[in-house]
Amino acid sequence: VQLQASGGGLVQPGGSLRLSCAVSGGTLDGYAIGWFRQAPGQERDWVSCINNDSTTYAATALKGRFRTSRDNAKNTVYLQMNSLEPEDTALYYCAAATKGCYGGSRGYDYWGRGTQVTVSS
Repeated sequence: VQLQASGGGLVQPGGSLRLSCAVSGGTLDGYAIGWFRQAPGQERDWVSCINNDSTTYAATALKGRFRTSRDNAKNTVYLQMNSLEPEDTALYYCAAATKGCYGGSRGYDYWGRGTQVTVSS
């Protein structure tokens, strides 16, 4: 299974972006997908996760601004990010877990390349 995150870019503070995580080499069905981000010089942080039944979890600080969804027919998971702040600037990754959502990096079996999100005026 391969994962590829896309949809990043440069956005002004207060703006929105929707990231996509496309799964190939297999089907999205059956996997939980987590989103992570890593800012320069910082550790990778868990952002959110969505189970196969679409139950979602998100970091407490991001719950009101970030929303995760999935479309199994398109083998794609989305991360809708609203009211973006400069502190959201990071490389965003997605990862797949076979045993359901985890709130950290452990438990994810497949990792994709990231997409850069830069929030700046």
